[in-house]
Order: sequence, then structure tokens, then C-alpha cells
Amino acid sequence: MSRLVCLLIGYCFGLFQTAYFYGKLKGIDIRTMGSGNAGTTNTLRVLGTKAGFIVLVGDILKTVLAIALVRVWVVPHGNGWEYLLVMYTAAGSILGHNYPFYMQFKGGKGIAATAGLLFSFHPVLAVTGVAVFLLVFNLTHYVSLGSLTVYAVFLVQLIYMGQNGVFGSVEQVVLTEMYILTFLLLLMAYWKHRENIVRLWKKEERKTYLFKKNQMK
Repeated sequence: MSRLVCLLIGYCFGLFQTAYFYGKLKGIDIRTMGSGNAGTTNTLRVLGTKAGFIVLVGDILKTVLAIALVRVWVVPHGNGWEYLLVMYTAAGSILGHNYPFYMQFKGGKGIAATAGLLFSFHPVLAVTGVAVFLLVFNLTHYVSLGSLTVYAVFLVQLIYMGQNGVFGSVEQVVLTEMYILTFLLLLMAYWKHRENIVRLWKKEERKTYLFKKNQMK
């Protein structure tokens, strides 16, 4: 029952589509511009770096706030289950971001919402995630490649840290469930990026730049 409650709390927070609402403030529907994706990268390409940063922060914060609420209200302190319930909360936020019911279940791709999980879960995961993304992005200027690499590293690092006791005295069955849930989130991220993966393979993926004009198509 606690899992479902956390999932629903996260989903409700994830429904706040920062890119969509910010676009409306600027008089556009971001879903009809650029790639049509309601996320940070498309906002950056269409409306510029400042807009992209605002959307990034907004989508990170909705996961962070959902997890903060769960930790205060739902999760019993000092219990290894806290990590698992935090994971379910983040999963709900990512689902809400990717599949908002009021937008015909067509949202973003969940990477910024996932960043909120990394920042809330453990500082080592947060630092590693940022470092990996910046390294890949600065070398290639492919946001999709950086995002997918972060997800893969996150899963491997989570398993390594869990099996080496970094999260404290968490039962193995709980750790295993965390790994499985993270793997499912990884699969969803790769599915949402399937078109990007094809373009990367064909060397047709669009590059993104922070401080110069980006291609719209």
C-alpha cells in the first residue's frame, strides 16, 4: 500500500508540465514547436538557454518536492524502506511527466525528473550523474546520449553502492526491488528516446548548444 501511495504522490507532482506551462506564458504550445517534446531540450532550442534552464529546474524540483513530502509524511525515519519508497515516489513523478493524463499522456522524456531522484537519493549519485552528463554532452553536444549514459551509469552505480552497504542496513530483498525498479525506469527512458537512438546510430541526431543558435528541425 505504501508503494502505491508514494507512486500516486509522485505522479501528481509529475503532472506539472513545466515546459508546457512556460510555453503558454510565452504564447506558444511547445508541443507544436521544434521536436514537439515537452521537455528541457526542446524548450532550449525553441525559446533559448534561459527558458531551457527554467524548465530544467522546474522539472527537477517537482521530483525533489514529491520526495521531500514523502520523507516527512509517509516514510518512517530510520527504516531501510525509505530508499525504496523514495524510488517509488520518483518513479511516479517520472510517469506523471512522461504520461500526463490531461495531455493525452504525451509529455516529456523524464530525464530532468530523474535528475530530481539523483539529487534526492544520495549525493554521490548526484555528483556522478552531473559529471557524466557534462562530460558526454561537452564531447558530443548530444543531450540524448548524455541522458542515456547517465541512466546506465546510475543503474550500475546503484547496484554497486547497494551491495557494498552504502545505504546502510537495507535488506537484500529491498535492494533487489530497488534495482528492478531502476531497471524498469531505464527501459522507459530508452523507449522514450527510441527515435533519438535511431538517429544517433545513423549519425543524424541534432546537436544542442547552450550559447549559440540551435537547429529547430
